[in-house]
Amino acid sequence: MSASRAPRSPWLPKLVVAPTFLLSFLFIYGLMAWNGYLSLSASRLLPNYEFVGLDQYRALFENERWWTALTNLGIFGVLFIGGTTVLGLLLAILLDQKIRAEGVLRTIYLYPMALSFIVTGTAWKWILNPGLGIEHLVQSWGFENFRFDWLVDPDHALYCVVIAGIWQSSGFVMALFLAGLRGIDDSIIKAAQVDGASLGRIYWRILIPTLRPVFFSTVMVVAHIAIKSFDLVVALTAGGPGYATDLPATFMYTMAFSRGQIGLGAASATMMLATIAAIVVPYLYSELRSKS
Repeated sequence: MSASRAPRSPWLPKLVVAPTFLLSFLFIYGLMAWNGYLSLSASRLLPNYEFVGLDQYRALFENERWWTALTNLGIFGVLFIGGTTVLGLLLAILLDQKIRAEGVLRTIYLYPMALSFIVTGTAWKWILNPGLGIEHLVQSWGFENFRFDWLVDPDHALYCVVIAGIWQSSGFVMALFLAGLRGIDDSIIKAAQVDGASLGRIYWRILIPTLRPVFFSTVMVVAHIAIKSFDLVVALTAGGPGYATDLPATFMYTMAFSRGQIGLGAASATMMLATIAAIVVPYLYSELRSKS
């Protein structure tokens, strides 16, 4: 009764997807290539396509503020990656004990990840403000000598960014580690318990070593977040006091859009891209190699 359908043309799905693919390729890789050329040009207030070679990169690495941003990125990256990894792992181990209200706690820990970094930065700016937040609250309780003014202290302001970043991302890291722990065969744990191993030794000697792929993925993702951190810094400290919390992303934005040095800003953006590529490409290679 029913007529047989005509075979679907093999090129039809490709034709449907082609416009999206071409636009994505143009607006991602095309603009990346354009930025790379601007970093080799004499662009200042407006794009100038006069080729000047590596002059912008020489100017970049002679810029004291750029070295300050790199130093801050090193400190922020180490503390942020280490803090989120350790805290996320501890939270995952806690929830792996099948405690009561696990679902509620998991939601609470994951909630900060649902917020944008702008919201996180603004909230922590209020919390750490000496006149509004923790310092004001504790002093109102009668501890008038209490001081917690890191946000306005050039020597400690960067640690405020670290605190806010860890608070935002540790729940995401917890979810990764918890998924890894729940994927381990229970028979391994039961066998270790039969041999008399304590719970702490089981995690330290058996379970955590098996999470090496999760550790690797976590470090890659969190390092990527650290390198391109911009909105959190802008909302929390705006790069200050002075240049105390300046990072490469805020340096790039300031040079390109506030100081009218597009070529210098493009050079810094290219260096950030190269750093991210140095992290992501080995990760992708290892993932493809493991699946082959």
